[in-house]
Amino acid sequence: MTSSGQVATAILCCSFVSVNCSRQAESPKPRFRDVAAATGLNFHHFTGATGRYYLPEIMGSGVALLDYDGDGDLDIFLVQGAVLEPGKAPADSLFPPSAGCKPGNRLFRNMLKETGKLQFVDVTEQAGLAFTGYGMGVAVGDYNNDGYPDLYVTNFGSNILYRNNGNGTFTDVTREAGVADGAWSTSASFIDYDNDGHLDLYVAHYLDFTVRGNKECSTPAGERDYCTPKAYKAVPSRLFRNLGNGKFQDVTQIAGINSAIGPGLGVASDDFNGDGWPDIYVANDGEANLLWLNNGNGTFREAALLSGAAYSADGVARAGMGVAAGDFDGSGNESILVTNLAREGATLYRNAGNADFTDTTMQCGLYLPTFPLTGFGVAWFDYDNGGRLDLFIANGAVTKLEGLRGEPYPFHQRNLLLHNEGSRFRETSAEAGAPFALSEVGRGAAFGDVDNNGTLDIVVANNNGPVRLLLNESTPRGHWLEVRLQGVKSNRDGIGTRLTVRRTGKDPLVRRVHTDGSYLSASDVRVHFGLGDARQATVLAEWPSGLKEEWLNVAIDSEIVLREGSGRVR
Repeated sequence: MTSSGQVATAILCCSFVSVNCSRQAESPKPRFRDVAAATGLNFHHFTGATGRYYLPEIMGSGVALLDYDGDGDLDIFLVQGAVLEPGKAPADSLFPPSAGCKPGNRLFRNMLKETGKLQFVDVTEQAGLAFTGYGMGVAVGDYNNDGYPDLYVTNFGSNILYRNNGNGTFTDVTREAGVADGAWSTSASFIDYDNDGHLDLYVAHYLDFTVRGNKECSTPAGERDYCTPKAYKAVPSRLFRNLGNGKFQDVTQIAGINSAIGPGLGVASDDFNGDGWPDIYVANDGEANLLWLNNGNGTFREAALLSGAAYSADGVARAGMGVAAGDFDGSGNESILVTNLAREGATLYRNAGNADFTDTTMQCGLYLPTFPLTGFGVAWFDYDNGGRLDLFIANGAVTKLEGLRGEPYPFHQRNLLLHNEGSRFRETSAEAGAPFALSEVGRGAAFGDVDNNGTLDIVVANNNGPVRLLLNESTPRGHWLEVRLQGVKSNRDGIGTRLTVRRTGKDPLVRRVHTDGSYLSASDVRVHFGLGDARQATVLAEWPSGLKEEWLNVAIDSEIVLREGSGRVR
């Protein structure tokens, strides 16, 4: 879109550059340390590749952060691949399973609260989560409002809904819940689209690829390579409505979700136009992105083109992979960041309000650092607790890189860390420690306070590589607040709630409760606020039920639990 309002927004974004640059010397130093191996996260992704270049091999996989046992610390669920070629065993793979790693998806329990030490134990079999199909992603949400997070695992093959039994175990309830889905599913999102207090489920689909219909594609030099999505057709995504009795209804057609399709990869739900109803944004690989605006009557209208969020500024469809939604500029509106293919750069759609988006990637300093890389897992997160949302992007190619010819797995790239300097971003990867010097094939990424020290950590799922747990040790850092909600009339975790933190003498901070976004992954449901040097905070919650209430002078540098109906009604 090119309205005068959008042009003004782009110019405004540029006008802050000189001010922000003068402050760069004062920026805190980021530091992250990979502690996956030291803490018992023994997981190495297995692609199952046998030389046939089946497309799912290069696309996975995801990761989830969730407190499955309710003990107050974050556990980790990792999605695993398998062999797709008929008649072949894991040992026949070009990259056999890593020694000591168990097959299938894995759940690692965090023992921090029990032992006082950050350590993980593999509890997959005890929890009832053993599965050895071809996994892609995972979504987290308490669909039955019992206080325990459930898991929805997407696959190249039938998806699985695991109900959390509340005793450390899960039960596969896919069939009885009615959410089996045999298409190639990627990212999924738990979203209460009708605000009835029950979490519904949106499932993105990618392509009509089948093993039998596998096509042969090549590099410009004639070498065999993975195909691009243009070799196959896109498949409509699906929307399941939660009936509140443990069952879901497929409302894809009723809601109008099948009226537009694309090769969907990343999904983020948010109220982009501020009308009180959650919307859905889908990053499509090589085709126009989709923005499903909620009509509030059980139906959606696709409005990405009219809203300015379908294409990049040059009118070209990018290879959208990951997606993050958040108020990066302090405007009170949730903007959208989409990661794309190398030589395209990420796309930042700045929201001027009412879902009026403008591509401000160049103006905000994100084009050059993202241009040479293929981005996947992504999130806005305040790594130094300064009060502004910074940015992390996990990177890794999907077709062979010319500069890596001759290597066994020529797809690896480095990850990116970018600091929010106001309305412009500065890359800080080189300052962030050894994990950012690694070159791997990054895919899913999940974000949360894994060690409960008030800073956000990152779990990166690498394709054909080990998991990385990047512990945030950035200094100096500001005060903080982590908010966990308990819905009563709204869904139990308050998914979709808009939270505003007010600090004396500073601009308010706006965040929304969610677990979706990134790529194939799910993040901590707790909402993290970096408070800078503020020592007092007031929290305003706007619940999906419509209730608005506030809590005055909450305890900072702590996690607080806010129950719907316990605050002062506004």
